[in-house]
Amino acid sequence: MRSVMHNIIFVGLLLMGNLGSSAQKISYSEVDRDDYREMNFEIIGKMGSNINIYKNYKNRHDISIYDNEMQLKNRVKFDFMPERVFTVDFVSYGDFAYMLYQYQKRNIVSYAMVKINQEGKLMTDPVDLDTSHASGSNDSKVYTMITSDDKKKILLFKIRRMNDRNFQITTMLYNQDMQLLKRSSFYFNLPDKDGVFTDFVVDNDGDLVFGRCSRSGSREFINKVDLMFKPALSDSLEHIPITLNDKTLDEVKLKFDNYNKRLIVNSLFYQQRRGNVEGLYALVWDKKQHALLSESSLMFDDSLRFDAKGDDGSIKTAFNDYFIRDVLPLQDGSYAVAAELFYSSSRNNAWNRFDYLYGGYGGFISPYDMWYNYPISRMYGMGWYDPFNRFGPQNNIVRYVSENIMVFLFNEQGKLKWSNTIRKSQYDDNNDSFLSYQLFNTGSEARFLFNQRERRDLFLNSATIDADGKLKRQPTMKNLDRNYDFMPKFGKQIGLRQVIIPCVYKNYICFAKLEL
Repeated sequence: MRSVMHNIIFVGLLLMGNLGSSAQKISYSEVDRDDYREMNFEIIGKMGSNINIYKNYKNRHDISIYDNEMQLKNRVKFDFMPERVFTVDFVSYGDFAYMLYQYQKRNIVSYAMVKINQEGKLMTDPVDLDTSHASGSNDSKVYTMITSDDKKKILLFKIRRMNDRNFQITTMLYNQDMQLLKRSSFYFNLPDKDGVFTDFVVDNDGDLVFGRCSRSGSREFINKVDLMFKPALSDSLEHIPITLNDKTLDEVKLKFDNYNKRLIVNSLFYQQRRGNVEGLYALVWDKKQHALLSESSLMFDDSLRFDAKGDDGSIKTAFNDYFIRDVLPLQDGSYAVAAELFYSSSRNNAWNRFDYLYGGYGGFISPYDMWYNYPISRMYGMGWYDPFNRFGPQNNIVRYVSENIMVFLFNEQGKLKWSNTIRKSQYDDNNDSFLSYQLFNTGSEARFLFNQRERRDLFLNSATIDADGKLKRQPTMKNLDRNYDFMPKFGKQIGLRQVIIPCVYKNYICFAKLEL
């Protein structure tokens, strides 16, 4: 389940104030010998006075209940779960949560729901929301669940491939009481056999937007984009054309601005077929007027390129390995974009951006890969931990490198107000779980948490950016036990200055509560 704080992180930047006391407190959960390094997990969050964490290892499904000091109060085993469970998602509302999961029995894939309370007890019996026929093992992961920012709309959808270009999309829209508001089914085609979908996003009104993209070949970037808008209670699609002129786009990122009822579209772009990343494309579409509000292209000058380049990079190719991680709307219509430098290398395989985006290379399931019927990637910031990158290349040493974070703030017309760079240098072999960052709101600043390697040890570092773009680098976190290795990107904010971060102790997963 995508972290809610990634959607609202910069709201606090509008209410500027002093950071306050620099005191910090960290509480570790005790190591549970059942929580092996191979375990999947999801931080459900604060529920009542408890902190609840879902854990899965093989066919075992549990929820661990912790107090505010991360002392284990109870571990509830979910014996009702079927054998072949493919995905588990949670939507939490503070005093209760929905657990939504898909599973397969024989040749039927079902998507089910159960309601649980803050003690991890069932409030309802499990109920199947939808079923689909699976023709083979590769068709298993059928459903995707997304939520609006306020979590009052829950959208379940599935995509059925008819042939290379034609698909059937079925959507089911629910409210926060899990009452079905609208079920729709429509046929849809991609413009060419190498075409891809963007991510699917739903706003607080339940309206859905996604994009279809054209490519001239499987090893090419995007040369045409059409956005498709589906009102919550309608069966029809509205076509929103985009004129790219001479630009070729990278991964297209969509984000709803629920404050102003707008859609924000961003992508890095190229101007030559095999050229370097030239800039950042930005489009804002107004839902109320059903009209394009602004369209702009930020060309990266040498100053920006110098700030962005990694330890061994050149100015010319500075942005070639950047990926947009977060698009963050503000109440005044402006928005921030955070992009991170990431690549991998191995003795037998050169780093390839196409494989990373479209082929799942490096431990990511691409949202464009229709073989998976568009599953949301759980390999980056989505909650589930895959310690051995089971979707990456095997029997080959792969070095993952994650470096600088570039933050841009654009005004409501899409013009750049400021940019800044958080410098970091991270790498690891055959595992990217300790790389990247966690982003959360302190009420006055946006704080980035990330590991930094010092000699042979990883240390948790912190940097903040305020509403004017001023960067403040904090000293290395104090009172950290060197026996614990943090995985910041899988963390989750549970309060104004509280975040839960998973960590590895020897060969086990445990959790730390950090208070700032």
